[in-house]
Amino acid sequence: MQALLDVILPVFVVIGAGYLAVWLKWFPQTGVDGLMKFTQNFAIPCLLFTALSRLDLGQGFDWRLLLSFYTGALAGFVLGLFGARLIFGRTWEDAIVIGFCCLFSNSVLLGLPLTERAYGADALTSNYAIIALHSPFCYGVGISVMEITRARGAAGVDVAQRVLKAMFTNALIIGIGLGLLVNLTGLTLPGTVQAGLDLIARAALPAALFGLGGVLVQYRPEGDLRVIGWVCLIALVAHPLITRTLGGALVLDNGPMRSAVLTAAMAPGANAYIFANMYGRAKRVAASAVLFGTGLSILSAWVWMGLLP
Repeated sequence: MQALLDVILPVFVVIGAGYLAVWLKWFPQTGVDGLMKFTQNFAIPCLLFTALSRLDLGQGFDWRLLLSFYTGALAGFVLGLFGARLIFGRTWEDAIVIGFCCLFSNSVLLGLPLTERAYGADALTSNYAIIALHSPFCYGVGISVMEITRARGAAGVDVAQRVLKAMFTNALIIGIGLGLLVNLTGLTLPGTVQAGLDLIARAALPAALFGLGGVLVQYRPEGDLRVIGWVCLIALVAHPLITRTLGGALVLDNGPMRSAVLTAAMAPGANAYIFANMYGRAKRVAASAVLFGTGLSILSAWVWMGLLP
């Protein structure tokens, strides 16, 4: 339990610092908006680029691992979307953002350190395999469904053009694509360029969390608690349960099973709010689900670690 606290509490410290800074008016709300744009359009793409350009893509890509994890993720998206629409009466655009919150687990900030602390650094190969596909898969699903929904009545070609434009003008997808290109071609960046990218990448996660704290001052959870609870239920229970069940049926090895289930059991990541911010829908739900879900991850991680072999 102490190891879990050592991993998760620092996240709350950064989020809390952002909240207090804005609440006490030490940091303006306009600064938060600029900070979120910096993380969304520059810092996080640089982080994804540097990570994927250095990944060993030949290790850890077990189809059973990926099928188990991403089937659970996609099921979470469907449950979140239709639950938000049919149970809570949200608009389709809001419902898609809420579904995305259930889809995008915090695979990097929480999944990596928890797996390493629980099972050692050698256990992270499967985590990296999941992470390599995580943003392209999640953003591909979220952007496609959102753009198709927003293009009501448009012809199929027009919808496809909107989806492709939204996908390939997204800074996160561009960062992932360029990182994979460098990885596959074996290109080597000049040392000064790589060092600069590394500096920006190191700022990505703490800046995003600090900005998220500032966002929470503006978007409070009144009136959304049932929806937030629905997101946390799907993200922390349904996703890992489906992943664990399917992984068992496919006789997935213990190591990959641990990585898949623990990653699935993590709270919605900061990208859930970034996606909500991209479309200006359900931002209060997304921000609060990230905060509350991160706190509940202490319990979900402890439970799932006890149930894993």
